Amino acid sequence: MTRSEKIGKAIFECMTRLYLASTPSADFNQLVENAEINEFGEKVINYEDYEIDSKQFEQIVSDVISDFKIKSKYDIAILKFNVYLGASPKIKNYDVSNT
Repeated sequence: MTRSEKIGKAIFECMTRLYLASTPSADFNQLVENAEINEFGEKVINYEDYEIDSKQFEQIVSDVISDFKIKSKYDIAILKFNVYLGASPKIKNYDVSNT
């Protein structure tokens, strides 16, 4: 498995766990399967309909990084960028003073 494939799988796993832990809980695979296609040919997930606590969000991301043994700071940044700015559930109780 290439580095890119590994990161892609980790991102998908992250999203799967995040949606499972969100309120309401959802199966990310089904969300992707049933997603509408926008004018750019991209699948649209209504992430605004789901919410997850910030600490739980961060723990899930950290667990996936550990489970996939992602060590490179660059690869970790890619994963976090895609998860945080992708179609992940809304984060509640996020404290920007910790950034």
